[in-house]
Amino acid sequence: MNPKNNKDKICIIGGSGFIGTRLINNLENKKIVNLDKKVNLNTKHENIKIDVRDLSSFKNKLEGVGCIVLLAAEHVDNLSNPNGYYETNVEGAKNVIKAMSINAINHIIFTSTVAVYGLKNIYPDEYHNCEPFNHYGKSKLEAENILIKWYNENPTSRRLDIIRPTVIFGEGNRGNIYNLIKQISDKNFLMIGDGKNKKSIAYVGNLVAFIKQLLYSPNNGFEIYNFTDKPDMSMKEMIMMIKKELGQNKSYFYLPKFIGIIFGAIFDIFSKILKIKNNVSLVRIKKFCANTTINSKKLNSTNFIPPYKIVEALKKTIKHDFKI
Repeated sequence: MNPKNNKDKICIIGGSGFIGTRLINNLENKKIVNLDKKVNLNTKHENIKIDVRDLSSFKNKLEGVGCIVLLAAEHVDNLSNPNGYYETNVEGAKNVIKAMSINAINHIIFTSTVAVYGLKNIYPDEYHNCEPFNHYGKSKLEAENILIKWYNENPTSRRLDIIRPTVIFGEGNRGNIYNLIKQISDKNFLMIGDGKNKKSIAYVGNLVAFIKQLLYSPNNGFEIYNFTDKPDMSMKEMIMMIKKELGQNKSYFYLPKFIGIIFGAIFDIFSKILKIKNNVSLVRIKKFCANTTINSKKLNSTNFIPPYKIVEALKKTIKHDFKI
């Protein structure tokens, strides 16, 4: 913890989710309070139901806290009302800063996203121009800027760590990697594009280990870290590895990228007209076919050693979630 702050409790805002639960269970020797709209039934630590959009619900719940880990976010791809991203991700960040000021808390670790770079940027590092293409990325970038402004107001006594993770996967997660594995497992997978595009992905156990390292580090200042596991894999490599682990050996049919994009646009139109949510959307198809590789040299410079190799982690996840 920051040696300038003698408070020893950690507050995790959004700790009932996938990353938060894993993090709490890995902080054995810390006093922890979890603030979330849902109670975390998987931990014995203190749980308080709050709404990050409502400052009054948590501003008096931070007594004795020395550091906040801000995980709470609205992040689904097809949120019907875009305002939801800004209400939670932007206004929520403003409220957290106000609560920190009330309780004299000077250290925050914020999980942002590589979505701030957009889809056009190739292998961006932390100093790359940010060009988010969707409301999730835009709202996260706004939240970053709010936190950076807060830090710059008093840099000698404040500490800010921003982590920009790529796609996170792991046991129990129901995100993009799980959906890909499930489609392959159910033999409902349709390959769009030639599969040569590469992806940076990250295992939750490694992300949690890095957050834990930051919590125990005495360093001060402001840093941004891209977070991903290496080496990057092409979609074809990832799919073939998953198929092998699932015991499948048949080849797959693929759809040219331009046809997939047309179908995605059609699905979006029908979803808007019928006011329903579809698993298929133009954004998801574009993301699937894009090269989304991230430069993580700065992460490596911290001497962080991920406890899990990427292929091992994928196998662990498949074995756990698909009972292989």
